[in-house]
Amino acid sequence: MENTEKSAIPSILLILLWTYTGIDKILHWQDSRKAFHNQTFPAELAEVLAYAVPTIELLIALLLLFSVSRWWGYLSSILLLTVFTTYVGLIWVGAFPRVPCNCAGVLESLGWKAHFWLNSGMIGISIIGLYFTKKRNP
Repeated sequence: MENTEKSAIPSILLILLWTYTGIDKILHWQDSRKAFHNQTFPAELAEVLAYAVPTIELLIALLLLFSVSRWWGYLSSILLLTVFTTYVGLIWVGAFPRVPCNCAGVLESLGWKAHFWLNSGMIGISIIGLYFTKKRNP
């Protein structure tokens, strides 16, 4: 299998993830916005994130769609998933006084431990994709 094919496999998984989560937040806009305002950060930041997060998720999916921008898509996936995973990890260990969530559809039904490990696995997939993409473009 060529490096191009190896870098495309992880991108398909991540495109599905980012498209699903971004579109779900848009389709369920009021619930999503309310969930951002239920987070532990200031209301002004929550409002910005309510718009920014689904937009960024869909932009990452677009970056991953094209081989010319795939490296940036993998890097963006690693960064955003690291932020999400850190936040989920902090919730999992009880660092916040209440347990907010702004997860999409099926992901919302996961427990914090499962969500943490799913996100960690997706970071691993992003790193593998980045490795094969970087290797192809010296």
